[in-house]
Amino acid sequence: MPADVFYAQIHRVIPAAAGFVTDADDRVLLVKPNYRDLWGWPGGHVDEDETPEEACGRELREEVGLTLPVGRLLVVHWVPLKDERPYPLVHFTFDCGALPDGARITLQEEELDDWGFFTPAEADKILPDWQARRLHASVAARASGGFTYLS
Repeated sequence: MPADVFYAQIHRVIPAAAGFVTDADDRVLLVKPNYRDLWGWPGGHVDEDETPEEACGRELREEVGLTLPVGRLLVVHWVPLKDERPYPLVHFTFDCGALPDGARITLQEEELDDWGFFTPAEADKILPDWQARRLHASVAARASGGFTYLS
């Protein structure tokens, strides 16, 4: 079978990445997109010729105006087909540390309506269930120094 035929037939996924950023009180940074009802992570899809780490850093700069070091991988999350997505999502969550003193968040107003720092219990009320699972897994992975795979 020619390579182009083979690759045209294999399963596809959408790669995405987000930064796990906290404040001094260990609350997690979340954003409110203007194109859906529930909150989410600062992050997005991995562009062509970009690694997940690079996508994480780029999305933090674009969405909330933060240039932070992209640290270790906390969670890989396989998200099956949902909503209007044509393919499953494979999501990489990286530890981007705590917001440095004096850092200011500048919201990307074309895509986002709001941002805030939330405890895991508060986040459970505003995130879709599958993203809340990722948040709790990220908190645990950061605390333990480990890594989590979710599906």
